[in-house]
Amino acid sequence: MQQVGMRPDPAPSRWAYRMQRLMLTPLYRIGLRVGLPFVVALAAGTIWLSDQDRFDALRLSLVDLRNQVEQRPEFMVKLMAIDGAGPQIAEDIREIVPIDFPVSSFDLELDHIRTTIAELPAVADVSVRVRPGGVLQVDVKERKPIVLWRGHDGLSLLDENGFFVGQIAHREDHRDLPLIAGDGADQAVPQAMALIRAAGPLTPRLRGVVRMGNRRWDMVLDRGQRILLPEANPVQALERVIALHQAQDMMTRDLAQVDMRLPSRPTIRMSASAVDQWWRINDIGIGD
Repeated sequence: MQQVGMRPDPAPSRWAYRMQRLMLTPLYRIGLRVGLPFVVALAAGTIWLSDQDRFDALRLSLVDLRNQVEQRPEFMVKLMAIDGAGPQIAEDIREIVPIDFPVSSFDLELDHIRTTIAELPAVADVSVRVRPGGVLQVDVKERKPIVLWRGHDGLSLLDENGFFVGQIAHREDHRDLPLIAGDGADQAVPQAMALIRAAGPLTPRLRGVVRMGNRRWDMVLDRGQRILLPEANPVQALERVIALHQAQDMMTRDLAQVDMRLPSRPTIRMSASAVDQWWRINDIGIGD
């Protein structure tokens, strides 16, 4: 029984004290201010979207809003510009990238377009971008053909690394390019070009170089002459032949071939007419 005249204790109870302390903690206050409204909104949204008709209507509205944004004039691509490519390659690009303009830039897969164009044999590198004004810009770096390769499939244009550039029907279409032939010649273009550059005074008579057994080269000149080069150090062997030619006009003589496959023992072979003439001279000498 409370004593008369005594005031009640103002201190909170133990549980009230703990609750007040909990409400003062930052985590609890954030939970009340942020977490509770989020949970309530999530629950309300889940209940509202649980109706299939309302969900479909919301999805269609979002799709329509997206289409309205994507189809805005500032996002439309109206044409394709191709720079750095010749007429034939430009035509090939337009054929393999059939885009029905105008089209939204959001519908263009630029990486796929770039990869498709890069697969063209004559394309060394390509970049694709959408530039202001609604233009799909394609910048192409072509492979430059430097040699003709006569293979099983006819005449092919190759670049400096032996990559296929294109096919031609007639040698006369590229008279300015040197000719190589033989199996595996396309895989040794740098060495073939080194031989052609080293031909020096024999260049006007050069008809081409032939890969023999996918191991070594023969240099073919006019008048049916051949220089048989070794597998190792063919340029140095050719330089020896040129030195002999400059000293003794060797290649102007009636020779069929100069065999340098054994660099320490070069061998020459006379043509059939020269052999016949030699035998006639000897027969005349014997008769005398």
